[in-house]
Amino acid sequence: MASGQARLDAILGGGLINPSVALIAGLPGSGKTVLAQQYAFANGTERLPAIYLSTVAEPLSKILYFGEALSFFDPGRVGREVLFEDLSGELDDDGLTGILHRITARVERQPCSLLVIDSFRALRYRGVGERDFEGFVHQLAGHLAATGTMALWLGEYRRDELEGCPEFAVADAAVLLATEDSGQRDNRALRVLKLRGSGFRSGAHAYRIESAGVRVFPRLSDVDAGSYELGERRATSGISALDELVGDGYWPGSATLVIGPSGSGKTVMGLQFIYGGAKLGEPGVYASMQENRVQLERMIGGFGWDVRERAAVLRCDSPNDIYIDQWYYDLLETIRATGAHRLVIDSLGDLAAACPDEKRFREFVYALLNHCSRAGISVLLTYESAELYGHTRLSERGVSHLSDNVILLQYLRNETHVGRALTVLKTRASRHVPQPHEFDITHDGINIKAPLKIV
Repeated sequence: MASGQARLDAILGGGLINPSVALIAGLPGSGKTVLAQQYAFANGTERLPAIYLSTVAEPLSKILYFGEALSFFDPGRVGREVLFEDLSGELDDDGLTGILHRITARVERQPCSLLVIDSFRALRYRGVGERDFEGFVHQLAGHLAATGTMALWLGEYRRDELEGCPEFAVADAAVLLATEDSGQRDNRALRVLKLRGSGFRSGAHAYRIESAGVRVFPRLSDVDAGSYELGERRATSGISALDELVGDGYWPGSATLVIGPSGSGKTVMGLQFIYGGAKLGEPGVYASMQENRVQLERMIGGFGWDVRERAAVLRCDSPNDIYIDQWYYDLLETIRATGAHRLVIDSLGDLAAACPDEKRFREFVYALLNHCSRAGISVLLTYESAELYGHTRLSERGVSHLSDNVILLQYLRNETHVGRALTVLKTRASRHVPQPHEFDITHDGINIKAPLKIV
């Protein structure tokens, strides 16, 4: 059964098995009701409507009131394709026996595409003994299975509470929505705890609750390791002298890491890479977390490049506001929409700040570079170092080994002024000489001079 969102269906191995009983667990405010309504509106039809049954956790009027704020919630379909009903009366009058009779009679009278019970856990808080509730769960699950009814049971459970719950044992699938503390921000994470008869994606997957509903961003992991082909035409760096130093430009699909202190020329080098490609008809995306759009456009205009160049797309995001998984998928959509062959991320350190877990960040960078490599997209990453003059180490994030090319920028101490030097430390499948070259930043961009003597 489709959820109405392709990424969630991909996490579920294609979607929930239909028919089955699926448990959606999570504390209040985690998005259970929103997700269940997405399923209801994605699957309800006049012939097989989706039936949404509320219990005592939240009044039906409140569910409908807040539901109307969601873009997928179509009031014209309510009462025809999506039916909302309240079970609290039966629960007050006849307890679980009345609830069981109401539900079984309902699905026998009118087959449905989906039956939602919100909240299922609330049914146990009416003076019901544990054995009585367990018997109710098994009887209801058996009747739903006999009638081929697809069901979503929503409940306010923590992960550690689920193991002893009869509803978790009976459910064919269980999805947990949770909020995880990450420093000064909270990150929402979706986990599939079980899914019988399907190969689902394990681990924590980021999600957001938006006006369009629950939007999921599958966890980045290893990409298919099968063979793939890349072209032989190299991508110019936009700096002719640098092309010579790295062996006639960058290989398509390669990753270049530019490391240097603040003001050393990393952003300029990234912009020359994008606008150098734009001149050749190769679209590129410049993703900045260092500059806001006004500052970046001022810099671009100062070097004589056209900020309206359609082949050079600018993305400016604040590192304080981004969620790394969402940022990645939004970036991929931008790349697909523009047909980009080049990508600059400025800077890697700001991106890492949005992902405090270093192991997960390295997996993220690996997946990003692997995706771009397979798509033939040449990537340039910048990373700000703390050392101004001599460098005793490269990136602290452990990503330099993932890069095909590593370029080091640093300052030089001269008697009258502070100079700049560039060194190509590493290239894969190319010959290079790791000798520092002095360079200037002029109105045309980076101008590389003669090599420096190493003392």
